[in-house]
Amino acid sequence: MKAKRIIVWTFVLASAMILNVEAYAKNIYKITSKKSSVHWVGKKVAGEHSGTIQLSSGELDFNGSNIKGGSFEVDMNTIVVTDIKDPGYAQKLEGHLKNGDFFGVDKFPKALFTIEKATKQGDGSFLVEGNATIKGVTQAIEFKVDLHEHDSELHASAKIVIDRTQFGVRYGSGSFFSNLGDKAIENEFELNVNLYLKK
Repeated sequence: MKAKRIIVWTFVLASAMILNVEAYAKNIYKITSKKSSVHWVGKKVAGEHSGTIQLSSGELDFNGSNIKGGSFEVDMNTIVVTDIKDPGYAQKLEGHLKNGDFFGVDKFPKALFTIEKATKQGDGSFLVEGNATIKGVTQAIEFKVDLHEHDSELHASAKIVIDRTQFGVRYGSGSFFSNLGDKAIENEFELNVNLYLKK
């Protein structure tokens, strides 16, 4: 009889563990790629250029209402210039951004970001700290993320400012080259991120 009770309790505990694992798994939200967008802006002395780039995958892991972790992968082959109306000129700039002067997409087709820490702010947003890997170089970055729930989806938005020279992208940088004049390109570029995520 005692052995039977032990077997029953073992079964109950095992079932509870399975349910806990399932509940934990449901706290992982994955991006909906078609709705999500990343817009970039790069500035120079003579003006600026802008465009889009696509995420190939990504997820946020929650512990209750707190961000526990997450990771995102960017497809560097999807760099597109949207501010130039001349198709030939736009394609030329896209090619330049993809070659070795900038992001070396042939050798480094993916960029990565992994969340190390997320601290909830008083306004309901999060200060996210993590590691970005671009062109094979990993550096720590941080930025603010705003989260809003829409029906069964989460909407995460952020403005991320990245110093490209920290990742070995030095082309046209006044910090490393002199006499560039109006051809100088700012070290920092912006990513305006809007992500939609579902369980």
